[in-house]
Amino acid sequence: MGKRIAAANVRLKRAYDPPAASDGTRILVDRLWPRGVSRADAAIDRWDKSIAPSTMLRNWFRHDPARWQEFQHRYVKEIYKHREQLDELRARAKSGRITLVFGAHDKIHNHAIVLRDILLGRSGMHSTSA
Repeated sequence: MGKRIAAANVRLKRAYDPPAASDGTRILVDRLWPRGVSRADAAIDRWDKSIAPSTMLRNWFRHDPARWQEFQHRYVKEIYKHREQLDELRARAKSGRITLVFGAHDKIHNHAIVLRDILLGRSGMHSTSA
């Protein structure tokens, strides 16, 4: 499959945190634009809605830590239906730093963590105490 992606090349950042030059390419990975964040302040380079959890999965999960393990399994199944977009993200991360920008308030139980781990080739699921 070629060159592995360096962990430092895939960062996570909330949309509510200020952008930094060190972010590299900022990719919003949510289906909905984060509330209260202007497009100018977000400094998003790319918005990839297709890589976000489906509306049905997002509504089921609702960032409930008790559903975290099952959410990860379901999201992994969904994300592999979008291989072309996943491959594009991998290519970007191999050539330089990307920051996966997300709107969730919970920094521990959100889809950006799962997406990062898929990009980095990490297999295990995160526990609720991660």
